[in-house]
Amino acid sequence: MPRLRRTLLSLLSLCAVLVVAFGTLVALPAAARAATSQPCDIYGAAGTPCVAAHSTVRALFAGYKGPLYQLTRVSDGATHDIGLLSGGGYANAGDQDAFCNGTTCTVTKIYDQTSRHNDLLRGPGGTANTSADRPADAGEIAVRAGGHKVYGIWISPGVGYRTPGAGAGIAVNGQPEGAYMVASGTHVGSGCCFDYGNAEAAAADDGNGHMDAVSIATTCYFSPCTGSGPWVEADMENGMFQGADGSNPANRGDNSTFVTAMLKNDGQTTYALKGGDSQSGGLSTWWNGPLPNRGGYIPMHQEGGIILGTGGDNSNWNMGTFFEGVMTAGYPTDAAEDAVQANIVAAGYAGETNVPNGPAGTVAAPGGKCVDVGGDDTGGDYTAVQLWDCQSYAEDQHWTHFADGSLRTIGRCLDIDGDGTAGGTQVELWDCNGVGGQKWIQRADGSLFNPQSGRCLDDPSGDTANGVRLQIWDCNGSGAQKFAVNGGGPVAGPGGKCVDVGGDDTGGDTTAVQLWDCQSYAVDQHWFQNANGSLRTLGRCLDINGDGTAAGTPVELWDCNGVGGQVWQQRSDGSLYNPQSGRCLDDPGGNTANGTRLQIWDCNGTGAQKFTLS
Repeated sequence: MPRLRRTLLSLLSLCAVLVVAFGTLVALPAAARAATSQPCDIYGAAGTPCVAAHSTVRALFAGYKGPLYQLTRVSDGATHDIGLLSGGGYANAGDQDAFCNGTTCTVTKIYDQTSRHNDLLRGPGGTANTSADRPADAGEIAVRAGGHKVYGIWISPGVGYRTPGAGAGIAVNGQPEGAYMVASGTHVGSGCCFDYGNAEAAAADDGNGHMDAVSIATTCYFSPCTGSGPWVEADMENGMFQGADGSNPANRGDNSTFVTAMLKNDGQTTYALKGGDSQSGGLSTWWNGPLPNRGGYIPMHQEGGIILGTGGDNSNWNMGTFFEGVMTAGYPTDAAEDAVQANIVAAGYAGETNVPNGPAGTVAAPGGKCVDVGGDDTGGDYTAVQLWDCQSYAEDQHWTHFADGSLRTIGRCLDIDGDGTAGGTQVELWDCNGVGGQKWIQRADGSLFNPQSGRCLDDPSGDTANGVRLQIWDCNGSGAQKFAVNGGGPVAGPGGKCVDVGGDDTGGDTTAVQLWDCQSYAVDQHWFQNANGSLRTLGRCLDINGDGTAAGTPVELWDCNGVGGQVWQQRSDGSLYNPQSGRCLDDPGGNTANGTRLQIWDCNGTGAQKFTLS
C-alpha cells in the first residue's frame, strides 16, 4: 500500500489549491470521509442559509454532530436516535441494525440539522385523507454513500411526514426560498404527492400558491409533457407545474437511480426547476421563468409548513424514496446550486433504489402471482393475505423470513386466523407475537409448512385470480401449495447462531461459511433453497471446498454449478446431509464462537450437526 498512499497524497496536494465556490474542496468521489463543506455550508456562504435540513444518510453541515433520525422498535415501542459515524459524516447504519435486530423498526422522526428544530414527524390526517400517515419501515431501503451502508426513507402510499404547524424561518407570504431533495428516479408513481418542501401550516388545501414544494413523479398534470417522466416538478397547490402555464415540453425528465431535484422561487415573479443525476454530472435547468399564470400564484402565499412524501392536504397516494433535502431562506444562486450538486455527487451514492432490498423478497405463488397483503401497503391486524399480480415496488409483497420462522412485512407477521389449525383456516396479517400460527418452514417440495397445524399454505382450489384469500390445508404437494420465499431464510445452527458468510453481505467465491450471531437484517444469512437441493445466498451456493468428500473439508461460497458438493438435504434429526460425501454439515468441536468455520463430518446426530432450514 505505500505506493498508493504516496500517489493519493500527491493528488491531494495538487487538488488543495483548487477551490470551488465558497471554499468547497474538490473531493474524490470514492472518499469515505465527509467533505470540508456540506450543502448547508455552501448555501450559507452564498447568503441563502438553510432553514431546514433533513437526511437519514449524512450530515448536511460539516460541523453537524447530532442525530439524523429516530427509530421506534415495533416489538416493544422503544425509541432510539441514529447519529453519525463521525461529525459531518455518514449515518451509523450499524447502530440501526443492532437496535432493530430480530424485529422491525419504523422511522418516527427525521431531525432538522439546523438550529431551528424543524423536525419531521408522522403526518396528521388532512382534508384529502383524514387518516394519519404511518411512519416508514426503517429497513426497507439500504444503499451506500461514502462507501458506507446507509438507509433511505421508502415512501409507500400512506407514509408521510410533516412539521407540527409552520416551521421556524420557513418562507411565508411570498418570501423567496430554495429547496432540493435527493430521491429515487426509479421508485416513482403518478399519484399525489411525493413532495418535499413548503406546505400549509395545517393539512388542508388553502388555495393556489399556498405550497412551494419540489416533487419528482410521473404526474403529467398539465399536458403536453415530453416522454413518460419522471419529471422534477413544483407543487404550488392545485397543480404540479413544469412551466408558466403548467406544461413545459422542454422538461425531459430524469429516471436516474438517484435524482437531485431542485426548486427555487422568489415568491413574486419567478421560479426555477433543475434536476440531475446525483451520481455524476451537473444540473439541467428545466424551467427558469415566470410563476404560474393561472391565478393565485403571483405573488405566492406560502404558509411555512414542511412536508415529506405527501401533498399539502395529506394527499398521500404516491410513492418515492428520500435520502436528503434542505430548504433555504432566500433565492439561491446558480453557482451555489452547482456547488451543491458537485457535493452530492462527491457523497458517492450507490445501490439500487427501485425495490425494497436487504433480506426481504417476494413470495412467489401459484399462477405466477405473489403473496400480497390487501390494502396497498397499508394493512393492519386482520388484513387478508392473498394472491396478486407481482409488483416490484410493493412493500407488502416483500417478506423477510426471520430466525424464529416468522414471515414479516410492513411490520407484521403472516398469521393463521385465531392461531387455528383446521384445514381451510384463512391466513391474515397480525402483530408478531411468536405463536405457532406464525411459524413457516420452506420445504424442499416448494411448500410453506406450518408445524403447529401440520398443514401447508394453500391456494384454495388452485384459483389464481387477484384477491384470492390464502388458507392452510393438508400438505399434498400440488401446484396450489408451491410458495417460494425468494428472499431466503436463516439456517439456525448450534448455540443459537446462524449460518453466515464472511464479509458482511459481500462474499465471493471461496469466502468462508461460518457461524455468527443471527442478524435479521443480514442478506448473507438468508439462504434460498433451490429445487436441486442447493442453498443460495448473495448469488452463490453453499459449497464443499474442491467438491471434496473427506471428513473435515471446510465449506465455502461458490458459483452455483450443480455439483454434488452443493446438494444439501434436511433430515428428520435436524442435520443437513450431503449425499455425495455421505457426510453432514458440522460445527467443529461444537465451538459456537462467532467466526467458527463450518465443515463436513461423519453424521453422528450430535448438537454440533443441528442446522435447521427455515
